[in-house]
Amino acid sequence: MSLVFPHTFIPWFRAVAPYIHAYRGKTFVVGMAGELIAAGKLNNFVQDLAILHAMGIKLVLVHGFRPQVNEQLAAKGHASRYSHGQRITDAITLDCAQEAAGQLRFEIEAAFSQGLPNTPMANATVRVVSGNFLTARPVGIVDGVDFMHSGVVRRVDGATIRRAIDIGALVLLSPFGFSPTGEAFNLTMEDVATATAVALRADKLLFMTETPGIAEDRDDPDSAIDTELALADAKRLLSSLPPATQPTDLAFYLQHCVKACEAGVERSHILPFGVDGAILQEIFTHDGIGTMVVDEKLESLHEATADDVGGILQLIEPFERDGTLVRRERTEIERDIANYTIIEHDGVIFGCAALYPYPEGRTGEMAALTISPQVQGQGDGERILKRIEQRARAQGLESIFVLTTRTMHWFIKRGFAPVDPDWLPEARKRKYNWDRRSQVLVKKLG
Repeated sequence: MSLVFPHTFIPWFRAVAPYIHAYRGKTFVVGMAGELIAAGKLNNFVQDLAILHAMGIKLVLVHGFRPQVNEQLAAKGHASRYSHGQRITDAITLDCAQEAAGQLRFEIEAAFSQGLPNTPMANATVRVVSGNFLTARPVGIVDGVDFMHSGVVRRVDGATIRRAIDIGALVLLSPFGFSPTGEAFNLTMEDVATATAVALRADKLLFMTETPGIAEDRDDPDSAIDTELALADAKRLLSSLPPATQPTDLAFYLQHCVKACEAGVERSHILPFGVDGAILQEIFTHDGIGTMVVDEKLESLHEATADDVGGILQLIEPFERDGTLVRRERTEIERDIANYTIIEHDGVIFGCAALYPYPEGRTGEMAALTISPQVQGQGDGERILKRIEQRARAQGLESIFVLTTRTMHWFIKRGFAPVDPDWLPEARKRKYNWDRRSQVLVKKLG
């Protein structure tokens, strides 16, 4: 019998709770490479998906079958052929793909049907629904290469899939589509998963892959993983890479993440199936484990320049007038403009905050956090807070603090804790306005 230690389990479970609340009712499309199954990791992965399902997350699972089809072809003495990163599907290959897909679907459904005591599947009820949800068209002839029965997704029956996941079923898709005449086409898992995520306007697209993600040092695949890429940065990186021909190529999964985010999927992930529980670590920890491409419209979230001073003054002036913010002169903002981060939409500044570092205390003050009343409640405050945290970490700071008289509950809900004003760094304590009696709140940066 294993022991559960409350001093580690309880803080961990409480730390996970915000993510459980945030993702309940959300829609995730998961693309699972066939290599995951070939590596014998299906049961553990299904257990992790069952946990997500139990937490109220709506799931669509798309399986690949690259190694399984290759195995079938090898058994028949037929060579695997690829071009432009996609399989060429002749009649024999199509038969092998259909056989492999049927076997894998059986294995996956059997894994979700487990209910053994003392396993994560105990008391789990996951109903798997499959069907002809995909309409496909042929790839055709590309650069003189006839792809024959290989296809691409033409349309996803998103309405029917949505009805299935809304009543609690998990939808399982194989990489096959059918033409209006009933002809079958061999698709790629990546194409199916991306098209499905777009059709459902999914909250996340997650690829379980052979690769750990995008390395921070593009020339050294063993360097640390870049855990977050803004869509604009991901597009720039993709444009600099050669076309992908193998799943291990840097651009192979990245191109699908970019395509999904451009079409409205807010977050796309590249995760290593070789790490046990990778999907749980990615979803329920702050930094995750793989690479996430984020469509946060980050081109409008950036550090301020001298041209932004007027917009910042216009934004904060009403809050200074009613006493929510301490008054700042134009010359002060001009002097400190490099400390400011702003959110800008169509040339109008709708949010701002400044970071004033105190290196001697390994902390920094977030000041003048302001969101226009026109856009409050849309998450811009959280986005600015996250960027300020990133800037603080980059400067080697271990915490950030705020002084507030009216919005302490907002900060407490986002991980800040109240402290006595004596906690402040000496340089900041000398400027503390004891008459204003601002509450000091601190957030430690993990």
